[in-house]
Amino acid sequence: MRVITDIKPVRFEEHKWGTADLSACETPDRVKKPTQHLHFSHLMNAYAKYFNKRTGRHGNQFERPFKRKIIDNERYLKQVILYIHNNPVHPGFCTHPMEYPWSNYLTCISVKPTKLCRDSVIGWFDDKANFKYMHDQKVKVEQIEHWLKV
Repeated sequence: MRVITDIKPVRFEEHKWGTADLSACETPDRVKKPTQHLHFSHLMNAYAKYFNKRTGRHGNQFERPFKRKIIDNERYLKQVILYIHNNPVHPGFCTHPMEYPWSNYLTCISVKPTKLCRDSVIGWFDDKANFKYMHDQKVKVEQIEHWLKV
């Protein structure tokens, strides 16, 4: 890992951030809008370019490229949900997904209002009890990564 010590501070007042109201344009339909699945890619590419320019580096900023995979059946979706919820458990950040505050696991088992389609997620596991039971099982990371092909 390379430690960077010569980072210059950014003066945010020098950057003009803003949005434009496209409804005022004569032909707003001619404005190119990125497709939804490319937003994250654009964000990561912009960050990498910014970081490389600022530090005089070149190349990838991340350990390995992101991979996308189509989730084409319910069994696979359940495995992906378990894998994502258990990601902080494997390196030892916590001992159970419930302890990790940035996971949506708590949102799934909570009764508080949310934009998450909680009933759909719980429905894939049949009920809340089975959802919790499946998350309480010890997950073998290597097997899931092999199965997910990551």
